[in-house]
Amino acid sequence: MEPAVLEVADILREYGPAYLEQFGEKMPACQRRAVEDLQRCRTAALGGHLYQCNECGRQHYSYHSCRNRSCPKCQAGDTQAWLQQRQAELLPVPYYHVIFTLPQELRDLTRRRQKSLYGLVMQAAAQALLTLTADPHYVGGRVGVLAVLHTWGSTLTYHPHVHCLVTAGGVSPDGQQWLPAREDYLVPVSALSKLFRGLVLDRIRRQFPEIPWPSSLRQKDWVVHCKPAVQGTEKVLAYLGRYIHRVALTNSRLVALDDGKVTFRYRDSRTGQTKTLTLNAQEFLRRFLQHVLPRGVHKVRYYGLWSPSHRDQLHTWQPRLAPAAAPEPASSRRAPVEESACPPPGRPCPYCKIGTLVWVRRLPPQGRAPP
Repeated sequence: MEPAVLEVADILREYGPAYLEQFGEKMPACQRRAVEDLQRCRTAALGGHLYQCNECGRQHYSYHSCRNRSCPKCQAGDTQAWLQQRQAELLPVPYYHVIFTLPQELRDLTRRRQKSLYGLVMQAAAQALLTLTADPHYVGGRVGVLAVLHTWGSTLTYHPHVHCLVTAGGVSPDGQQWLPAREDYLVPVSALSKLFRGLVLDRIRRQFPEIPWPSSLRQKDWVVHCKPAVQGTEKVLAYLGRYIHRVALTNSRLVALDDGKVTFRYRDSRTGQTKTLTLNAQEFLRRFLQHVLPRGVHKVRYYGLWSPSHRDQLHTWQPRLAPAAAPEPASSRRAPVEESACPPPGRPCPYCKIGTLVWVRRLPPQGRAPP
């Protein structure tokens, strides 16, 4: 068999108990839960299934996943399921990718009031886009906005920002026309930045009037990027997959765990080069866990044409924009598979590579690893 690949769960199993002992009382409940879930993910603690090879006779244990949204292993499957659901909601039009970044002066406040401010920032970003795109000088109609919250930088530092996928066009106010955006231009980024800045600061002031901040925040430029996204429905779905259900660090970026130090790869945003960074295990866990979202915080939100209140209008315009596109037959849509059900037969044996695995029985959750 191939050698085991280093995972975040391995680091948590080795250094998580000591980290919890030192910091557990000060940690938010969502972070403590993430430590517990990732340690137990796909182990005997969660139960699973027992298979046996019909050729070599060796047994194979397949354990359930934790389904924690911060788990690198679980999010790959969740992404595919989410993309299948979204395929029925995409419009066959061009798209723009817009990124809103909070300035450094607000990051400490945001970290301390995550449940309140993450949603506030996402709403402000969407409102800024909807306001400007509704202006007849630009689009003049209601666009669709899908907003995704990310909180990390490439080296796991705290860097809250919002990715938005925006339709390059919208429905006219009377609902009778599709108004396309100009080619390679959605809205002026400088105006979008100022509007986003004003919305965020005004909402924070109304919600937390007792909190002071530097007056320079209203004068400095807030970073907003806007660029055309890849085109074509399938390509847009693949593009979305890079951002939706993404976690702060994937297992594939881990390089080594040696002598209490973790080494991982990252992409230098200034040079575009791939580099490595080594941190002691405690600092690595601190950086990773600070990106675990509190319970009740939605990292994906829908606005404009994609909001629930306008889904009827969205579905009305899908066939109008692509009259030749035939809907996917209901019988061909993949139904979600429950992990508790018996998995399908015919999986190749990971040991002999010749036989196939035959399901033997379901394994109940337990507290120890299999023999």
